Amino acid sequence: MYEVLERETLAPGLVLLRIRAPQVALKAKPGQFIIVRADEFAERIPLSLADWDEESVTVIVQDVGVSTRKLCALTRGDLIFNLAGPLGASSRIEKCGTVAVVSGCFGSGPGYALAKALKEAGSRVIYIVEARNRDWAFWLDRIEGVSDRLTVTCNDGSAEAHNATGPLQQILRSERIDRVYAIGCTFMMMEISKATEPFGIPTRVSLMPLMVDGTGMCGACRCSVGGEVKFGCVDGPEFDGHKVDWSLLIERMRSYLEDEMMALDLWERENWHRALERKKALH
Repeated sequence: MYEVLERETLAPGLVLLRIRAPQVALKAKPGQFIIVRADEFAERIPLSLADWDEESVTVIVQDVGVSTRKLCALTRGDLIFNLAGPLGASSRIEKCGTVAVVSGCFGSGPGYALAKALKEAGSRVIYIVEARNRDWAFWLDRIEGVSDRLTVTCNDGSAEAHNATGPLQQILRSERIDRVYAIGCTFMMMEISKATEPFGIPTRVSLMPLMVDGTGMCGACRCSVGGEVKFGCVDGPEFDGHKVDWSLLIERMRSYLEDEMMALDLWERENWHRALERKKALH
């Protein structure tokens, strides 16, 4: 069992969990992830590492289904049934001139860890946040502290730009960028990869396909990169964004969408009292 040391609601449907896991934290590196189960009946959920210290790891959980809702409902002192990690190949951290890091949704958590490591390695870091609205733009103070320049975009039009693609293209036209990283929702990473390809800028994306065991045994997370079959859990999660077969990835990620919606609807019907308790806790 793994104790929740801290819980914070960052935005509607977006929760920070700091979990006691010293052995995992000892080996954690930027770009890696953990797999957790909230209870014995929950799915195994991959979560990118956002931060860590000597005794704990921090993740950002987006409430999108039954298992993530169970995680988001946890409070300080609650126990997580099991946790495995760190998993996946870590990002290659090196001094490489100027890099642009683009994050969206939950991605600003692991994006911060990546930007911090790149900055410490001697790179100049330009950071672009893409958020649904101002409420979803979290950790801006942390990100600003590890960036040479920070731009915030909001899909609802409350910022100067609606998404990260426009500001990134302006930067690519005006100065030399040696590498681009994108982490967050699949559609955003696909659009960033399309935007950088005409410029020939190496672009790394962090994929989170469906996973089960996280060790390459089940094959659930297979994706096509450069015409070859790759496993997101062991070959990734970071890949060349210009070589990812985005259409296939999106199709596979939607494989169980109807089943997930039915499961969530059933769980909410059976656990309506938890929703009320959570609502009261927020107020």
